[in-house]
Amino acid sequence: MKIQVLGPLGAEVNGGSIVPTAGKPRQILALLALYPGRVVPVQTLLEELWGTQPPQSALTTLQTYILQLRRRLGTAMGPGAPTGAKDVLATRHGGYLLQIPEESVDVHTYERSVTEGRTAFEEGETATAAECYRRALDLWDGPALVDVRLGPILEIEVMRLEESRLGAVERRIDADLQLGRHCELLAELADLTARHPHHEGLHSQAMVALYRAGRQGAALESYRRLRLRLIEELGVEPSPQLQRLHQAMLTVDPLLDVAAGPRRTSTFDLFAA
Repeated sequence: MKIQVLGPLGAEVNGGSIVPTAGKPRQILALLALYPGRVVPVQTLLEELWGTQPPQSALTTLQTYILQLRRRLGTAMGPGAPTGAKDVLATRHGGYLLQIPEESVDVHTYERSVTEGRTAFEEGETATAAECYRRALDLWDGPALVDVRLGPILEIEVMRLEESRLGAVERRIDADLQLGRHCELLAELADLTARHPHHEGLHSQAMVALYRAGRQGAALESYRRLRLRLIEELGVEPSPQLQRLHQAMLTVDPLLDVAAGPRRTSTFDLFAA
C-alpha cells in the first residue's frame, strides 16, 4: 500500500485506488494513514467525524464505514493476497489501525528527509542539507489533504503539516543562501513574502538575498514596508534580530557577505543577541 496525504488524498494497493468517494470514510482513511501501525481510538475517530456531539448511531455508523473501507481494500488486494483486509485495517481494543510500514505514507518519508536535512545543516554539510530539504518538499502536491473534509482532529494535523512545510522551505532557503544562490532565490522570496506578509524570517531572507544581489536599496525598502505593516496591522515593531539586520545593511557589515558570518545558523538569527 502507498498513501499520499501531502496534497490530494491518495491510497493505492496493487496499482488500484482504494480512496472512497464519500466524505466521512475519506476522513477515516486520512486519519488512520497519519498514524500507520498505531491504534487510533474510537473516540478520536468519532470526534473527527462528528465533533463533540456525535449522534446516537455514531458507533454503528463508524463500524459501517470501516467495513466499507475493508471491502475496497480487499477488492484491491485480490483473492490471492497473503493477508486479508482485516489484517491490514485491523481492529484493536478501543480503536483501529492501519497495519502498514511508516514508509508507505509520504508524510513519514517527508519528515525523515527533513530530519536528515536538519542534521546535515547542523554538521556544516550545507549542500547536502539543501538537497534533503528539496527532496522533502518535492513530495508535496498542494496543500495537505486538500480534497478531504477536515474535522477537528485532521484540522490540527493539517495545520501542523503546513507549518512544517513552511519551516522546511525556510531552512532550505537558509542553506541556499549559504551556498551563494541569492540571485536564484529572489523570485521565490518575493512570492513567499507576499503570501506571508508578517513572517519576519522570510523577510530577513529576502533582505539578505537582495543585498547580496547588489540591490541594497530594495533590501532596505523591504524592511521599511514590513515595519510599517507590523506597526499598522499588529501594533508592534520588528524583532531585535530584524532591526539589527537592517542596521547591518546600513553599515555594510561584512557578516552579510556569503563567505563571512557564522555557519550553521538561520538567516533570521544571523544578528541574534
